[in-house]
Amino acid sequence: MGLDAGQSDNARSWARFVATCLVGGVVVAVGIGVGVSLLNSERGPQLPLPTRWRRKKNRPIRVYMDGCFDMMHYGHCNALRQARALGDQLVVGVVSDAEIIVNKGPPVTPLNERMIMVNAVKWVDEVIPDAPYAITEEFMKKLFDEYNIDYIIHGDDPCVLPDGTDAYALAKKAGRYKQIKRTEGVSSTDIVGRMLLCVRERSVSENRNHSSLQRQFSHGHGQKLEDGGSGSGTRVSHFLPTSRRIVQFSNGKGPQSDARIIYIDGAFDLFHAGHVEILRVARELGDFLLVGIHTDQTVSANRGAHRPIMNLHERSLSVLGCRYVDEVIIGAPWEITKDVITTFNISLVVHGTVAENDNFEKETGNPYEVPISMGIFKVLESPLDITTSTIIKRIVSNHEAYQKRNEKKAASEIKYYEGKSHVTGD
Repeated sequence: MGLDAGQSDNARSWARFVATCLVGGVVVAVGIGVGVSLLNSERGPQLPLPTRWRRKKNRPIRVYMDGCFDMMHYGHCNALRQARALGDQLVVGVVSDAEIIVNKGPPVTPLNERMIMVNAVKWVDEVIPDAPYAITEEFMKKLFDEYNIDYIIHGDDPCVLPDGTDAYALAKKAGRYKQIKRTEGVSSTDIVGRMLLCVRERSVSENRNHSSLQRQFSHGHGQKLEDGGSGSGTRVSHFLPTSRRIVQFSNGKGPQSDARIIYIDGAFDLFHAGHVEILRVARELGDFLLVGIHTDQTVSANRGAHRPIMNLHERSLSVLGCRYVDEVIIGAPWEITKDVITTFNISLVVHGTVAENDNFEKETGNPYEVPISMGIFKVLESPLDITTSTIIKRIVSNHEAYQKRNEKKAASEIKYYEGKSHVTGD
């Protein structure tokens, strides 16, 4: 009797516990639903967020970053590296030529060249051509639903539309926006400005000694804005390299003992699609691609006092960001000696048909004399007829349009950084 009563009491207690849990579960579920509903009603009409909530477990996080990527440089590469670190897969949108013209002015490099550059960046997994300059509601929905994008990424620099609005306002409102730090000291505007500065200096007097200007470019002097009389606010290079940045860009892997090592050297100034394509072809010939980057002094001696536009460390990072490159020699010698070949266990030395020094065989002191004599030298057919001089000529031929573009961009950047300085108290 006592036993039966005890069991009965236990059964009743257990029933009450189960009922409480069930009721509590209903209350919690209703509370969550009401909370979300109230939150949405307070914010006003919301863009649908089903993609994030429906994300399958263990599905890779996909992030999206867009840009013009005009005259692509190591700053772009560093932005893409940072964006990739925020997810598992990086999808990059490349803005169309038409959109760039409307919002910024004429691009220096057309879409097909910019696509080659972005596809070659080692941190990029997928590329979308003809992306809009501003993230519209329709395009954002496409990113979420078709491309399974989880977050939209942009740098902490301003991206203001002609009407003064934020190009990423919708992404921020949807709660799907993440920000990365801008790489200071370089921009496409800055690089165009360096070339325009050279053009202005040369037009004043063809007999003027450019070595002082070259030294400013190559050694990072002149951190203030230069005024060449046009009010364009050209910024002279003041890039400060660090070992950490070089490590971030490096693969961190050396060649296997039996690897076929291909070597190609050059200035790789204003790293462009022509460079990328010849590196791709060279990499296909072996297991490991080693790239020699010539010093500023070597480039200046062989290309003219106004070159290079980018200094040695800037050029090295641009090349290191390329997926076809395994390692670089920073400050490679002009002449490829037997010692260089032995030290790096080079199997084949290559050179493209389209290059600034394509008549090297006729020169006194052929820099490839040793590998030629060893039977390990090969001339490769360059896929694209583009050189650094090609890029510079594009700027010079339409310098007025680019100068106006620079003035507009420089003004917005100055306004942005003045505001930032005021807020932070820097």
